[in-house]
Amino acid sequence: MTCALSDAVLILLGVIGFQQIVDQAAWLEPVFLYLGAGFLFVYGVRSLWNALRSSEALAPASGKTASLMATLGVCLALTWLNPHVYLDTVLLLGAVSTRFPGNELVFAAGAVTASFLFFFSLGYGATLLRPLFAQAKAWRALDVFVALVMWAIAGKLLLGA
Repeated sequence: MTCALSDAVLILLGVIGFQQIVDQAAWLEPVFLYLGAGFLFVYGVRSLWNALRSSEALAPASGKTASLMATLGVCLALTWLNPHVYLDTVLLLGAVSTRFPGNELVFAAGAVTASFLFFFSLGYGATLLRPLFAQAKAWRALDVFVALVMWAIAGKLLLGA
């Protein structure tokens, strides 16, 4: 819930803030759009590289569990101190939202809904997928899938679809 709510705040900040920036300097919109597509392309390359080179698998640590406050602190730090979250939510989603003039808040609502679905699926699905991701080939397959998705999104941004 902590990560999903943080993501929602950042998405709204990106959509509302980016529109104000574009209103003041319209030339920034295509710049950020191309930078976002470039970021997604590089992210896809990195994922494919991991798929080809990595042999890591999930190996959960055994032992004492962290307290609720320590876990929340880690969640907040991973969200708010992560530069990628600002690229993804504020810049990339902010830039994409400008493609829907007059419907930016509807776009934001859809992005927030998708974010909540992602985080809750990740949280609840982790238990179910734990045995699968104990195998290195499952991680490689996921990395290939992520690369393809990132490239597809970058292509759609560049083609205006």
